[in-house]
Amino acid sequence: MSETGIDDLMASVDSALIVVTTSAEGEPAGCLVGFHTQSSISPEQYCFWLSKANHTYRVSLRSTRFAVHFLTSADLELARHFGSQTGEDTNKFADLDHTTAEEGVPLLTDLPNRILVERLAMLDDGGDHVANTCRVLWAESAGSFEPLRASQVGGLSPGHSSEERAVHP
Repeated sequence: MSETGIDDLMASVDSALIVVTTSAEGEPAGCLVGFHTQSSISPEQYCFWLSKANHTYRVSLRSTRFAVHFLTSADLELARHFGSQTGEDTNKFADLDHTTAEEGVPLLTDLPNRILVERLAMLDDGGDHVANTCRVLWAESAGSFEPLRASQVGGLSPGHSSEERAVHP
């Protein structure tokens, strides 16, 4: 059995990418996310996993509402914007058109396929990401689209590596 078996499998799955945004105490945050899925039909629930190394994760500890923005194949630059910078060093929203939803959650104008969610539970199982299970509050779509996939952002240098998490198991 190959030691890289999981890498090969995940490359074949080629996950769709999303941008998760949130805000706490007037501090907006957002990051590129590859781990996410619908987790219940009734009631409608969605899960996403945030890297413990990210500024967005630290802001998420003080927030309960999030926007999940679904990227299209035309949104490579927004993926780079949210995936290769860190919120510690830059305001990722400064030069982007956006509005705010409940509790100040940033809604990106250029990403109209999105859901607003409220966290029900957070699970830290000791890995480098933390699971957030959320209730869907509302959803909006601009219609059918082709998602931006992980394979399309190859060569993207993340703002933080997973080894930079604040707490190690």
